[in-house]
Amino acid sequence: MPRGKGPLDHLNEASLREIAPHGVTRAFPRHAVIVNEGDETDSLYVLLSGRAKAFITDEDGREVVLDTIETGDYFGEMVLDGGPRSASVMTLEPCRLFVIPHGDVEGLLVANPLFARDLIERLIRKVRSLTTKVRDLALKDVYYRFVRFAEENAVEVDGERMVQERLTQHDIAGRIGGSREMVSRIVRDLVAGGYISIDAKHIRILKKLPPHW
Repeated sequence: MPRGKGPLDHLNEASLREIAPHGVTRAFPRHAVIVNEGDETDSLYVLLSGRAKAFITDEDGREVVLDTIETGDYFGEMVLDGGPRSASVMTLEPCRLFVIPHGDVEGLLVANPLFARDLIERLIRKVRSLTTKVRDLALKDVYYRFVRFAEENAVEVDGERMVQERLTQHDIAGRIGGSREMVSRIVRDLVAGGYISIDAKHIRILKKLPPHW
């Protein structure tokens, strides 16, 4: 999903401390859980560097990834209502975050209308994205979701289309809401048919993917 530039994207750590004096900087290694689904909501997080994912799991450990969080993004908007966290967030690589406590967030909303507008727009985009994801999970099969994921994330690199992010089959399954076994079967068949290749966990699209599997 395309991301627009927000009012916090250009700010460095020093600038963030000016607008959120009670904020603190924290560093997390790769695959560290920053917040857990159901935790108390008390802070807004600005990602200074690195990437993370927001996800939910069921009682059997099956995971669905809701969003990928990039440098310059922020998360934890549920701090506004004080309810529990609606999803967990885990780092995909080493990350540095600026953590803004609830009181400073309220001050930002009052003093910075641009931030308040951006927060509303991000919440709207998340609702639209989640609506699409729920529709696809309910009405579309796993193959359709795989093709949609590959086509939406592929970019042109040296004359060929590829998904630049290094992804395991488990990662892909979490993104599209399927099982790793089903993703493995789809990938195996598409590779055998010459539609895609897998190179160092990158998906390369060699020709138009068939509409049905």
